[in-house]
This record gives sequence, structure tokens and C-alpha cells, in this order.
Amino acid sequence: MLALICGAGHLPAAVAAAQSVAPVICALQGFAPAGLQPELTFRMETLGSLMAWLKARGVTRVCLCGHIRRPPIDPAAIDAATVPLVPRLSEALGQGDDAALRIVLALFEEAGFAVLAAHEAAPSLLPPAGVPTRAQPDADAAPAAALGDAALVEMGAADLGQACVIRGGRVVAREDMAGTDAMLARLSGDQAADPVSWLMDRTGDLLGDAADWLSGIDRAGDGLLYKAPKPGQDRRADLPVIGPGTAMAAIRAGLAGIVIEAGGVMVLDRAATVAALDRAGLFLWVRERPAS
Repeated sequence: MLALICGAGHLPAAVAAAQSVAPVICALQGFAPAGLQPELTFRMETLGSLMAWLKARGVTRVCLCGHIRRPPIDPAAIDAATVPLVPRLSEALGQGDDAALRIVLALFEEAGFAVLAAHEAAPSLLPPAGVPTRAQPDADAAPAAALGDAALVEMGAADLGQACVIRGGRVVAREDMAGTDAMLARLSGDQAADPVSWLMDRTGDLLGDAADWLSGIDRAGDGLLYKAPKPGQDRRADLPVIGPGTAMAAIRAGLAGIVIEAGGVMVLDRAATVAALDRAGLFLWVRERPAS
């Protein structure tokens, strides 16, 4: 039996819908998945009890999917079943996101569970290589994507995000913990996103594109969103995702299109995502990343 260990967002529901047998749904407290009703909500302080409960339910496989932010740990809330895991959890919380995920995945494996990636549980979420939109990448897309490759190497070394925006031959925005859509919202001038990050992004734009920003010139069709896994990341969890919301955010940011790595980025509601891009004349390029 499969259990989904869920975070927030629409990915858990998409994975659940792909199963022929309904999975057990568990959710980290504070990160309820959209469109699913968890059978059990847990805290990191009760991870050991979660594992025991899953075994009692007959679960043999787990899939970690959905968005979370690292929660604070209350030592007083740690239950007896989780006490033996405390040293490993403390190690995880003290490291970057990728390293922390590896430790959590290892804890599930050591408890006897097979860990299944979201794209393994729902293979249709990975689109084939190619361009499914009516609009096609222009001559600037290939060198911009190569710049995105290089940016992701730098970001991966710092254990940062999985997306960036390329415009005018340079990286003008990088994803942080707020996510891809928030990065695009800042780029489009939505100050309701993170004011500090928005100001930092706008300062960068001011240095290189001051005339466009100050005069309010529409820059639609300029630049692209690049998204791919960080080099060396564990692909059993935290594989990048885009969906209709990302398409709309790219449209509002005035981009020409989106480039994602073939086999490395999942697309939620692919038909709606492509339709939104088609209506606005943007392209989606599912690109095979060149061998390094």
C-alpha cells in the first residue's frame, strides 16, 4: 500500500488521482494539500509515531510530495516514538534543503519503507521533450537556456531554488524559498509578494533596464522562465513543478516563454497550462538538457 506524505499545493492530489488504489493520505501540520482530506495530520515531533501508524495500516511505500517550509521544532512536543530519531532530525534541520530531504528519506527507508518519487507514482506528470504550445522558441531561447543551466549550477551549490528568469542575456531573478510564482510576481511588479525581495529584484532591474521600468513600457515577449532540478539533488522528493498558475505568472511578468528540463520538471494540469500559454502567445519548451 502507498502512503502520500503531503505538503501544500496541488501536486499531492495529482499524484493521488494517478493511483488505481486510493493511497493513504498524511499531511504535515500547517501544510494541508489542496483537494485532499488527510487521514492523519502529523508534526515532525511525532514522525516516529507516524511511521508506526503507517506500518499498522499496512503501508509499504511512501511518496513525499507537496510544498513545505522547514517547521520549527518544539522539544516538549517530541513523543516517545520519535525520541530515537532526534539526533538525525536535528542534523537534518541544521543543513540545507537537499541534505535535510536526504536524511528524512533515509529515515523512512531505515524504517522499512520504499520511497517512491512523485513522478514515479504519476509518470504522466512528466511531459515528453518538445514544444507542446503553438508558439515556438525563438533564436534567443537556446543561449538563454544555457545561461539558465549555468545559473542552476551556482544556485545548486548554494542549495537555493530551482528556477530563474533570463532577460536581455542575463539572469534578472532567482527563485528563493517563496517559490517560482512569487519570484515572477516580484518581477511583474506585484509588491504584495515579499517587499524585501521585490525591492532587491527591482534594484537589479533598475541598474540594467531603468528606462523600461520608469516609463512603464510593456516588455511582453521578452525573456524566459527557466526551471530544472538542481544538479545532484535527490529526485525522489522536491522535483520542480509548474502548472496553470506558473503560466499565468509568466504571462503577467511579460515573458516570451518557459523552458523546463525534460524528465526533470512535472507539469500539473498540462492541458490547462498549455492552453493558457497559447492564449497569450507564449511558448513552453520541454528541453533535453545537454550532457555536461
